[in-house]
Amino acid sequence: MFENARLVEDGAILEIHIPMKFKRRGGRKEIILPPGAGDDKTEKSPTALQLALARAFRWQKMLDSGEAESASELARGQGIDSSLVCRTLRLTLLAPDIVEAILDGSEPSGLSLGDLRRPIPLLWEEQRKALGVS
Repeated sequence: MFENARLVEDGAILEIHIPMKFKRRGGRKEIILPPGAGDDKTEKSPTALQLALARAFRWQKMLDSGEAESASELARGQGIDSSLVCRTLRLTLLAPDIVEAILDGSEPSGLSLGDLRRPIPLLWEEQRKALGVS
């Protein structure tokens, strides 16, 4: 089932080695299994970063279409603080490759939503350097 997995039997001890990686996501560690180890039928839940990106782009669309007049009005409609709306809306200014990396789960290990809600450079190349995206 696992490529490169090996089984070692030493008397009464049974030891199984499965190659895997750990990746930090928003303060948590996630196990990255080797190819073929996961059940292809199960879908992964979206991460906090992915949800925040989706929310940011939806809110930006609401502002662009006139459905909401301002971030303050949007915040009132959502029942949240306007500063949170503004910090989240900044995610729409991320470089397209950074957005893609977050959506496909290949963002740098340890990158958190808190990191992205802080002020980030407007220039995409500076964003890549600041966030450790190559």
